[in-house]
Amino acid sequence: MSLLEINGLKKSFVTPDGAPHLVVDVPAFSLEARSQLALRGESGSGKTTLLNLISGILAPDAGSIRLNGADMAALGERERDRLRATSIGYIFQTFNLLQGWSALENVLLGMTFGHGADPGFAESLLRRVALGEKLRHRPPQLSTGQQQRVAVARALANRPKLVLADEPTGNLDAANARDALQLIRDICHESGAALLLVSHDRDVLAQFEQVAELATLNRAA
Repeated sequence: MSLLEINGLKKSFVTPDGAPHLVVDVPAFSLEARSQLALRGESGSGKTTLLNLISGILAPDAGSIRLNGADMAALGERERDRLRATSIGYIFQTFNLLQGWSALENVLLGMTFGHGADPGFAESLLRRVALGEKLRHRPPQLSTGQQQRVAVARALANRPKLVLADEPTGNLDAANARDALQLIRDICHESGAALLLVSHDRDVLAQFEQVAELATLNRAA
């Protein structure tokens, strides 16, 4: 059985004039455990909406999203939040770090929603991403590349089975983008997590052995 299985997934939003606009229409999609796949999609193609549906941040209008056998779409809000916290790591393009909290505190906070805070493991993750000397630094005291590494550590903090990455290098220069992407891929490989990344960046996509077109997967794209 695949780690992630999607069938008949649909999501629409209402436009300002009150008309429904179909954003996601995925008949079928699957992702194997420990695999790493990049989805190519331009802005407005439904990339972020699809990841938000897979993570349970958004509820679909129709269809099923099975993660390790559990149907995310059929769960109540509390169960869905719990499954996301314990099984999914999400790396956002804008990092979504708490600005008044240190790097270590940001990672620990992510842990509290899952298996519980583990300071030793949080520190080891930050050291793995070369931030061992920046544990007490807050995001405004870190470079953009360092903030991205905090976000990577936070996404891996609960030892997820699936890591979702939404244009994770979009705010980085070319050198930092290459390093960040390799770090994400290495840590996912080491931890046994599958990786599903969405991007429109050719340089990012060129680093993946498996690349799929979002427009082929999502009929609404």
